[in-house]
Amino acid sequence: MLICRFRPRAVRKADETWDAWDKELGPSVELLAAYQGKRGPPIPWSEYRRRYLREMAAQTERIGALARRVAAGETITLLCASACVDPRRCHRTLLKERIEAAAAAAPRVSRRRAGRAAPRSGA
Repeated sequence: MLICRFRPRAVRKADETWDAWDKELGPSVELLAAYQGKRGPPIPWSEYRRRYLREMAAQTERIGALARRVAAGETITLLCASACVDPRRCHRTLLKERIEAAAAAAPRVSRRRAGRAAPRSGA
């Protein structure tokens, strides 16, 4: 699942490697600009992290839907722009932590009740 605000420009639709794109789970345009220093000095990672997590507080339904899929045993791979090279400083890692926390709190659904075999979980 691609989780960035903008679709990568250099990738033709026929060459996409993702099954879904949810730009609302990526950082806002304003937050990206602040982090990249497009409107002044770049904000530090700690500020980016705080603001991104605040933005994601408004996305509880989307995060919950992904968490339920993970809790049911589905593997979800989070993708973002190639410019993001350090997973310790990427919104994917922050989102993964949110999804995993929500999945841990979700009621477990048995694979039989879910009606299908589920792969191992992991966000």
